[in-house]
Amino acid sequence: MRTFLKSWIPQCLWILRSPSRTFHGNNRLLTFQITSHYESINQGKKELPEYFNFASDVLDEWARLEKVGRKPANPAFWWVSDKGEEVKWSFEEFGSLSKKTANVLSEACGLRRGDRIVAILPRVPEWWLLNVACMRAGIVLIPGTSQLTAKDILYRLQASKAKCIVTNDTLAPAVESVLSGSEFLKSKLIVGQGSRDGWLNFKELLAVASADHQCVKTRSQDPMLIYFTSGTTGFPKMVLQSHSSYGIGFAVSGRYWMQLTPSDIMWNTSDTGWVKAAWSSLFAPWICGSCVFVHNMPQFKPQVILRKLFHLLFLSSYKFPSLKHCVTGGEALNPEVLAKWKIQTGVDIHEGYGQTETVRLCSCELIKAALLCLSFLQIVDEHGAVVPQGEEGTIAVRVKPTRPFCLFSEYLDNPEKTAASVQGDFYLTGDRGFMDKEGYIWFVGRADDIINSAGYRIGPFEVESALIEHPAVVEAAVVSSPDPVRGEVVKAFIVLAPAFVSHDPEKLIHELQQHVKKVTAPYKYPRKVEFVQELPKTATGKIQRKQE
Repeated sequence: MRTFLKSWIPQCLWILRSPSRTFHGNNRLLTFQITSHYESINQGKKELPEYFNFASDVLDEWARLEKVGRKPANPAFWWVSDKGEEVKWSFEEFGSLSKKTANVLSEACGLRRGDRIVAILPRVPEWWLLNVACMRAGIVLIPGTSQLTAKDILYRLQASKAKCIVTNDTLAPAVESVLSGSEFLKSKLIVGQGSRDGWLNFKELLAVASADHQCVKTRSQDPMLIYFTSGTTGFPKMVLQSHSSYGIGFAVSGRYWMQLTPSDIMWNTSDTGWVKAAWSSLFAPWICGSCVFVHNMPQFKPQVILRKLFHLLFLSSYKFPSLKHCVTGGEALNPEVLAKWKIQTGVDIHEGYGQTETVRLCSCELIKAALLCLSFLQIVDEHGAVVPQGEEGTIAVRVKPTRPFCLFSEYLDNPEKTAASVQGDFYLTGDRGFMDKEGYIWFVGRADDIINSAGYRIGPFEVESALIEHPAVVEAAVVSSPDPVRGEVVKAFIVLAPAFVSHDPEKLIHELQQHVKKVTAPYKYPRKVEFVQELPKTATGKIQRKQE
């Protein structure tokens, strides 16, 4: 089955080929054995192993190959900051530091196998050390974005029953403000230069910790990660991922969607609190032996990123001798953005689709071999029955008779929600789409975002895409609005480009409505339009249509 899916806020990944490093012959074949082995498990050609640990089975194996000269000289981890700081670690160096970190967690913090730890950190090297250290010690990691408020932190500590929290100087006061309600919390670890009363200092403990650590023997289905989803209703749910779901599940994504090799350098701009950081800044690149590059910026600054990539000021002047491949996930990218990027760089952006509960489910323009593991993806109706090609339904993953190992284990402590996510033989993603006659999947929108106007079903994304093509529109959010005749109509909230702010509103609304009628089916045009200064967004940058 071939899949094409217009997917989800741009969290971009750039893969660059290092021109100074070549890798040929038997060494290349040997290193690809690691990726190919786990790819075969994804494709069902090999059984899922009873025991698996990403730290010992993948990272330590790369360190071994690196030590005997059977891996390119690329570092495993390369980090820079706005202040000019730089860190470069080989797989062997990273392995040693992650073992020291595991000892810090077990000894100084008193954590044991199965305990849970919340990590709220920006893009600092310690975040990567903590991820792998938790794998080594069998501790369950719960990442969180630095944008969390004190209320958010308290909810996560209470819901997860975490025994330890790791954060920096900036967020430590927010944690301290909710300590009275965090009855399960036993230790607090701070990543910073100075000391703070009641906190253990990570850097000081790491400096004296032993690098002698025996990785625990974890089963493939043992818990490894918990992510809080930002669902559209109710409090965030805890999504439990196993050691194999992400640890093995991203072998195919790394090799085919991201097209990574041991000679590549990969840069992912996603926040460490989101699953895209785990996907593209850890599991996918490292299972392929690639170098993970990180630029720690307090705020997202496109010009800083472009200067770092190309050392020039204006996009039209940039040259791209090393840029090999680009992928994105989050909100769907509009066709205009995709086209402009291709014109300026000569490189396509390959969109991918997945969820916190899944791995990458499908992507743009993947070769057939990479999609064998995704033959369980279908479009179903409300009863879980597969619908005919061309008919809209819910994008779903087949879980019976065998549940894919790369799917989440459960919504932790929420059996009702876990059960409700399955209909018939399928896990329902909650996203709407259809499969065309060639087997491509087309994304329509979230099930709860679909607009039903006089019997016509309209996805917000296609209307937003049409609007954004007009030069007056900087951003657009399309929602349903009650209507006495049609039941619902399309309403568009639009952020205008500066040059159009002074235009006559009524004339501009009419112009935009006519524009949409020409670009897409006329019945989809927004019958109501409101100009706003900004759109409400989640911490991840996704538009909150429910607040419009």
